[in-house]
Amino acid sequence: MLVWTLLLCLCLGAVGHLEEEAQFEDSDLSDFDLDIAPRRVPRQVKTLLTKETKPHIQELSIKTTVISRYAFTAVYCAMLNRHSAAAEGVFQFQIPANAYVSNFTMIVGGRVYQSEVKAKEKKVKEEDGKRKNKEAGDASADSEVEVFRMAVSIPGRNRAVFLLTYEELLQRRLGRYEHVTSVRPLQLVSRLSLDVTIVEHSTITHLEVLPLRNGKSNSKSNSATVASASNAAKTSDKPELPVTTAIKHERNVCKVTFNPNIVQQAKITTSGILGDFVIRYDVERELGIGDIQVLNGHFVHYFAPKDLPAVPKNVVFVIDTSASMLGKKIRQTKEALFTILRDLRPSDHFNFISFSNKIKVWQPHTLVPVTPLNIVDAKKFIFRLAPTGGTNIDDAIQTGSGLLRQYLSGPDAGPNSVSLIIFMTDGRPTVGEVQSTAILGNTRSVVEEKFCVFTIGIGNDVDYRLLERMALENCGMMRRIPEEADASAMLKGFYDEIGTPLLSDIRINYTEDSVEYVTQHLFTNYFNGSEIVIAGKLTNQSAESLHVQVTASNNDKNIILETDVPLRHRQIETEKHVKAATAALAGGSKVPGSSATQGLGDALGLIAEDFVERVWGFLSVKDGLRSRLRSQTSKEREDFTQQATNLSLNYHFLTPLTSLVVEKPEVLPDGTVAPAPTISPATGEAAPSANQLPDEEDMPQTANKRKPGSQTSTQSSMKGKAERRPARKSITISKTSADGDPHFVVEFPLSKLTVCFNINGEPGHVLGLVSDHKYSGVTVNGRLIGAPPPPGSHKQQRTYFSTIIIVVDKPQRAYIEVTPKKVILDGRDRMVLPCHSTVSVDSGAVSVAIVSKSNVTVTIGGSISFVILVHQYKNPAPYQRDHLGFYIANSKGLSHKCHGLLGQFLYEEVGLAEPPADMSAKGRARATPVLKVKDRRVPVYKKTRRIYGGTQSVDCWFAKNNAAKLIDGEYENYLMSHMFDTGDCPHGTNRV
Repeated sequence: MLVWTLLLCLCLGAVGHLEEEAQFEDSDLSDFDLDIAPRRVPRQVKTLLTKETKPHIQELSIKTTVISRYAFTAVYCAMLNRHSAAAEGVFQFQIPANAYVSNFTMIVGGRVYQSEVKAKEKKVKEEDGKRKNKEAGDASADSEVEVFRMAVSIPGRNRAVFLLTYEELLQRRLGRYEHVTSVRPLQLVSRLSLDVTIVEHSTITHLEVLPLRNGKSNSKSNSATVASASNAAKTSDKPELPVTTAIKHERNVCKVTFNPNIVQQAKITTSGILGDFVIRYDVERELGIGDIQVLNGHFVHYFAPKDLPAVPKNVVFVIDTSASMLGKKIRQTKEALFTILRDLRPSDHFNFISFSNKIKVWQPHTLVPVTPLNIVDAKKFIFRLAPTGGTNIDDAIQTGSGLLRQYLSGPDAGPNSVSLIIFMTDGRPTVGEVQSTAILGNTRSVVEEKFCVFTIGIGNDVDYRLLERMALENCGMMRRIPEEADASAMLKGFYDEIGTPLLSDIRINYTEDSVEYVTQHLFTNYFNGSEIVIAGKLTNQSAESLHVQVTASNNDKNIILETDVPLRHRQIETEKHVKAATAALAGGSKVPGSSATQGLGDALGLIAEDFVERVWGFLSVKDGLRSRLRSQTSKEREDFTQQATNLSLNYHFLTPLTSLVVEKPEVLPDGTVAPAPTISPATGEAAPSANQLPDEEDMPQTANKRKPGSQTSTQSSMKGKAERRPARKSITISKTSADGDPHFVVEFPLSKLTVCFNINGEPGHVLGLVSDHKYSGVTVNGRLIGAPPPPGSHKQQRTYFSTIIIVVDKPQRAYIEVTPKKVILDGRDRMVLPCHSTVSVDSGAVSVAIVSKSNVTVTIGGSISFVILVHQYKNPAPYQRDHLGFYIANSKGLSHKCHGLLGQFLYEEVGLAEPPADMSAKGRARATPVLKVKDRRVPVYKKTRRIYGGTQSVDCWFAKNNAAKLIDGEYENYLMSHMFDTGDCPHGTNRV
């Protein structure tokens, strides 16, 4: 949450800066800050600006840091409504399809609207069998970008600020990494700046900035022709840089800036669609196993060997010649195939198949070698291709697969050759088998993992989900070619990526028991100019080294590469790498008049400090989504879906499994923004009144929750779904908590398990909840208060938390005492804040935010956050006591040696033990579930807990008897001598 908090502060600061600018005047252009442009503004530009009816973009700042191929981008957009009436402002930005949005915030009329990533609801079927909520991205024809779009009403004479961040792992293709930034604000911008900082562990050996690349415009209202700088560059040996572009290239760091003023933008285009700003680069390669970087318990491994001989390939081209290919498509396809024929190597074998209603095979019985005579004959076959009829995808793939299998079983096939099918279509199956599931099943049956299938879809009328699954299930890749694209160039480019295999059957192993949750580490092929990236967690961070072994096949031999990687040394190197990145970002680019660029750099620098873990999270989500597509059973699909969803939520990624929820600003008739209701951070609902926050056992007597506001979808073609709702959620908190009687809940996201237990203490006891005084300097203790049981209860007495104390020792001493009535912050100065007011205080390393009669959020050092729910009763019954609930919102800053009743589980993983193998089926069915914690076995049973003040339920595995065997030691070990006790608890061993 530290990064989002900093970005939010940046937005607020920028809004303050904007509010200090010149007064609004409809009669002149002072609103547009033309002082940053030459004094003599062309008349045409003035005319365009004065005629503008929609809100004007005063500032658009885009800042990217690429650290070891992982790119973080922050987009800041300030928009001004210079008219007296409210007007709709549209923030629209194209992001790469491979990227994930990780945050969106907007400020409208001085109010902050923070987004939240939530799991999508399961799809349901309507009565007619059609699915609701079609998953975004399934049928998009454009593979290069997704469009993030947010429309919001901006009050008259007011401003809106939008902040979007997204992350992506750059892929290496044809020996280059390519970073693309869309610069399409759809209007001329007063202050436009683009700043890209690339920091690599290895030396940057190649760097180029291309002329602005113009692609498809996603706005129908902007049809003006965009002047292309690339046209002028064609006559020059060296491409012309986009105007104002500056490049600073050092050994491991390069910085590229682009900041055209409003006149320079108008010379490129008056529509605001400047195009794509493209940077290509590559790095020096290490021989052997590649580059491994280690940081904060995670590692990332980049493997891209060079100077290897090409492996012979056996390739069958399966080409769609249905009637829809007539004209430009078939002409460009033929051009690409003619070029590909020239690039085949003498050691390769190949064949062609065309399909429509019927299947035609060039050489009916086998694959043929590359000879001059065969090349000439193949060109004749391609030249005679004539589009006609329907699309028989199933028979085409069956024929091609059968042909390749037959060849591989014969004497001519090389033992280490690479075999593949390149399948191309522009339509959906219309002839023969038309059901996708059947086609996929047939393909799996005939391929039998003996070769790979690479699929290409051209245009808009393609079942891309079918092609994607066909490729993923058969170790291939899928490529989309937009309707208006140069299909010939894209087909040839795709072939170039896979046309030179260097290795096959690659397996990368690490020291057993030293790593866990490793992303994909088995690869069928490695192609020249690409890169294999693997990430994982280290189980033992104190280990001296990590043994890495790479095995693969190359041409006529097997290759084994192995070495011991010194972990401590790599950790130090990676930390230096990160410091270089943050230092480069701290320098910023001084864009005249910009109030956002430097702050964006600082925020991105903080994100970069955890880049290895975020690479792991990014790749793990991608793996989960791929496995979900490949799953053969509903159980497998559900497991992979849950795994990918949990990771998406953990890293705040907008993926096909999550939605981005943002509250909807309401502009009143007088042009002001309506005040938002006080919102509970646990649920996003309007906070109940004081007597509506009962303990879970009191729910039948006092519960009276208000319904949350309805949600409306924004116009967005993002892979995840963006929604707006009239409710504010100030912070997202986890289930790991101690609330109510007190009931403890511990969430283990990677284990996909939730564990719960009760602590039956005595009134006056002080429990150690979080104990990390020696390392992060944080301690959390809670004092219990007693209450009689309600009528009919089996309990003799209940206890609740009456006081929560947080002791902070770093960088300076501070105490926070929270009760249901007040919060005492004792640091440099002593402050007493009432819980019935909404207020926030920042005293340096510690900040406290109170939402009236609802909750208190304590943030320490930006990386540790606790939320204390305030449970008050307006007219309490004799058995009710005002009390607190304690929730851990962000534990990243706590050390791995953290302890306490909750703290000891923050970095632990648990699992359910399987019943003994020799037990009978009947016995296994009756066996008590057992939880594995460290080396202990804890009997548990299923239970449902109500959390967040009773507004939500969670299923958990319950450990009895004051959490015996679940916690280290005994309950008594967690009793503190006083509320400010920071001493280490004698936790015991609890070993069985």
